[in-house]
Amino acid sequence: MTSKVRPPAETSDAPSHLWHHHGPVALGFLFGVGALTAYWLGSLLLSVSGVILLVVVAMFLAVGLDPVVSWLVRHRVRRPWAVVIVISGVLFALVMFFVALVPVISEQVGRIIDQAPGWFAQLQRSERVQDLDERFGVVQKVEDFVTSGDWASGLFGGVVGLSLAFFGFLANTFFVTVLMLYFLASLHTTKQALYDLAPRSRRARVSDLGEQIFTSVGGYVAGAFVVAVCAGTCSLVFLMVVGLAEYAVALAAVVALLDFIPMIGATLGAVVVSAIGFATDLKIGIACVIFFLVYQQVENYVLYPRVMQRSVNVPGSVTVIAALVGAGLLGVVGALLAIPTAAAVLLLVREVWTPRQQAR
Repeated sequence: MTSKVRPPAETSDAPSHLWHHHGPVALGFLFGVGALTAYWLGSLLLSVSGVILLVVVAMFLAVGLDPVVSWLVRHRVRRPWAVVIVISGVLFALVMFFVALVPVISEQVGRIIDQAPGWFAQLQRSERVQDLDERFGVVQKVEDFVTSGDWASGLFGGVVGLSLAFFGFLANTFFVTVLMLYFLASLHTTKQALYDLAPRSRRARVSDLGEQIFTSVGGYVAGAFVVAVCAGTCSLVFLMVVGLAEYAVALAAVVALLDFIPMIGATLGAVVVSAIGFATDLKIGIACVIFFLVYQQVENYVLYPRVMQRSVNVPGSVTVIAALVGAGLLGVVGALLAIPTAAAVLLLVREVWTPRQQAR
C-alpha cells in the first residue's frame, strides 16, 4: 500500500500576497483610508484631552482619599458610612475654604497688588538694578510691558477673558469635585471590575499588584497633602510673627499650593515670600530667607521621608526624570502625576518583568 506524499505548502510573504491580490492602487487607497481614520481619531482624542485630564485628576484625588476610608473601615466603620463621612468632610472643607478663606485671600492679594508700584520704586533705587538698567534698559522695558496691558490680554484676553477664565476655573473645580466624590463612592466596585478583566488563573496576582499600586498612589496623594498643609501652616505662623500679617494668609496659601509641585514648588514659594519680605523691609527679607532654608531642610530630611516612607519607593534620579517628563507633557498636573506613575511602573518592572527575565 502506497501513500501519497503531499508537497510542502507554499509559503508566501504577507505584503507580497496583498500586493498580488489587490494591486498598488487598491493598497494605496486602503493605506490612505487607514491613515485618515487614525488622524481623525487622534484629532477627536485631542479635542477632549481637557476633559480626559480632569477625569484623571478626579480619579487621582479619589485614590488619594481612599486611605482615609480604609482607615475608618479598619476602625469598625462600615464602608458605606466611611465613604459618607469622607465625602461630608470634603464638602465641608470646600465650603469653609470658599466662605472663610477666599475673601481673606482676595483682600490680601489686592493689598499686594496695591503695594506693588511702591515695591517697584524701591527696587529702582537699588544700585544693582540701576546698573542693569543702564546696560540693558531693564526698568523701562518692564514699565512698558506692564503699562501697555498686553500681558493681561495675552494671558486672559482682556476683561471678558479674565471672567471666562474665572468661571472656567469654578466649572472645572465643580466637575472635578463631583467626579472625585463619585469615583470615591464606587472605587471598590471599580477596582473589582478592573480585576475581573484579567484571566481567572492570574486574577489573584493582578489583584495583588493593583492593590499595591492603588495603595502607593493613595499614600503619595495623602502624604503630599500633609506636607503641603504643614508648609502652609508653618509659613502662616512665621509670617504672622515676622511682620507680614497683612499678607500672611495669601502667602501661606501660595506656599501650600506650590509645595504640591515636586522639586521646585517649595523653592518657588520661598522665592515669592522672600521677594515680598525684601520689598517690605530688608530685615524681614533676610528672616524669610533663613526661615525657608531651615524649614526646607527639615521638610526634605525629616518630614517628607517620614510621611512618604510607606507610599512611594522611587530612586531620586527617577523622581527627577519623571517630574521633568510629566511637567513637559501636562504641566503642573503632569508633574504631580509623574511620581506615583513612576512608582507604579517600577513596581510592575520588579514584580512582573524582572522575574520573567530571570526565569528564561
